[in-house]
Amino acid sequence: MNAPWKAGTPGGRDPYQAYICDDAALDVLRPVVVEMGWAPEKCNKGGLRNAVLNDINALAEVCEPGTVVIAIGQVNDVRLYRDLLASGIHDYLLKPLQPAMLRDALVNAQAVFSAPKFADASAAKQHISTAVIGTRGGVGASTIATSLAWLFSAENKQPTALLDLDIHFGTGALSLDLEPGRGLTDAIENPSRIDGLFIERAMIRANDNLAILSAEAPINMPLMTDGAAFLQLEEEFRHAFEMTVIDLPRNMLINFPQLLADVNVIVIVTELTLAAARDTIRMLSWLKTNAQHAQVIVVANKVQPGVGEISKTDFESSIERRIDISVAYDLKSAANAAKLGKTFCEANRASKASVAVRDIAKAVMGASDVASEDGAAPAKKSLLGKIDLKSMLSKKSPATAPSAA
Repeated sequence: MNAPWKAGTPGGRDPYQAYICDDAALDVLRPVVVEMGWAPEKCNKGGLRNAVLNDINALAEVCEPGTVVIAIGQVNDVRLYRDLLASGIHDYLLKPLQPAMLRDALVNAQAVFSAPKFADASAAKQHISTAVIGTRGGVGASTIATSLAWLFSAENKQPTALLDLDIHFGTGALSLDLEPGRGLTDAIENPSRIDGLFIERAMIRANDNLAILSAEAPINMPLMTDGAAFLQLEEEFRHAFEMTVIDLPRNMLINFPQLLADVNVIVIVTELTLAAARDTIRMLSWLKTNAQHAQVIVVANKVQPGVGEISKTDFESSIERRIDISVAYDLKSAANAAKLGKTFCEANRASKASVAVRDIAKAVMGASDVASEDGAAPAKKSLLGKIDLKSMLSKKSPATAPSAA
């Protein structure tokens, strides 16, 4: 039993799915389902073994936290019953099914699902959304964005989303040696499709805690959007992840300023040049007016002492504020990361530049008063992840394996 992802909106999830092995049980279930106001065609032929082994991805997508599962089987064994309850199953019904018994079980499951959930407020964590913006092309904003996402996910163990909004020329997926897929372009073309299920299917998994959404749209395909898709993506990320990193090209900032409405931290990546100083001044002025709620971190990247057009002191005097963090120029380490298909910090963990990027990550983490000291957070787990399906199926023969309803 699964409530719609967005109640009352198109594309909501089905309230239930049933997998039944035999026709007799299906004949009992369908009339009761109709009484409950649900669609009888959602009663599928095939039990737990068939549902899990033949279409495990589809089953896993509906068995998220909050799903109520009722198992049906022929084995009258108290140990099996206890094992199922311990695994997270709500109830276990014995065949042959009785309409009254089945009706009571479904009504009880619906009541459990609808009951208010009381969360421990002290254990809650604030989602941190970070936008990384380069003052000029080539300053290394994407390199820092991907490294931050990797640090949050791999070292801090935070479920992290990386959103690369350079729709045509983004390098987020490339930096992680991944194919970008069509997830982001699909979201732009069909914003109404964006929900939690879409996020699960569209995002590319980089590691256990990091998922990326990016694109390599054809150059002859203009970006036709009012930005609603990007706002919806940010909203879904807040529900599904602890951290969001947005690689935000500066032209996107101009066209869609609303993207910063719910961003907690803005990392401005610059270089020590005259043009970059000018654009940093303009960007800081704009942010002061349009994003006062966000913490701004100014990062000087590719710093070479004595080589830059402007000294650090003169640059800071021009922008009327200090540079928060300086990242040394390290061409050899950058080339090494590209060859390995890894983020800069993953490929060069001991370099001075990586240490500086870690300082940026620490500054971002510090934006949340409720973030834990070690930054660790348990990843979201589905109900199927809690159930040892292989051991259950191996112990029971096909004739006695419980079916899911």
